[in-house]
Amino acid sequence: MLLPIYAYGQPVLKTMAKDIGPDYPELQNLIDNMWETMYHADGVGLAAPQIGKPIRLFVIDTIQIMEEGKEEEGIKKIFINAHKVEEAGEPWTYEEGCLSIPDVRGDVERPPQLRLRYLNENFEEMEEVFTGINARVIQHEYDHIDGVLFTEHLKPIKRRLVRRKLEDIKKGKVKVEYKMKFPLAR
Repeated sequence: MLLPIYAYGQPVLKTMAKDIGPDYPELQNLIDNMWETMYHADGVGLAAPQIGKPIRLFVIDTIQIMEEGKEEEGIKKIFINAHKVEEAGEPWTYEEGCLSIPDVRGDVERPPQLRLRYLNENFEEMEEVFTGINARVIQHEYDHIDGVLFTEHLKPIKRRLVRRKLEDIKKGKVKVEYKMKFPLAR
């Protein structure tokens, strides 16, 4: 089932998400709906706060954005109760966007390596090191479960330049090909 993606300005996007247990109601159904919603919106990641759930859950699929012949370098994973162990390396800049903030893109600096502790879909504890674009997508989705949006990482001048677009998004003045839930739409 396609779920509405919560737009910039929704309070849940600025909330520190909570860990969940294996008894979380209809978890597998929620995960399936998140995959369907993410793919329908042409996303590479989707965090539970983006669909209105303040829980530490996100899904990513970077296989679809890898260069031809390098698809095996991508990952498709479910992350439950993720917590950063460490980030390392010289930060690198890459242009990011977000399904919750359509039509806004900007350069974000992030470290190229991330060590993450999380539970997989079977609630088995995992600890892995991710690098490159995989680390970046995870860091972006991880920010969502910590109540941080990529726009907060933009340089001050860029933040000023996108301020009006952000206000328009809050009001629903944006065209997208997927369902959204806006905080100030009439």
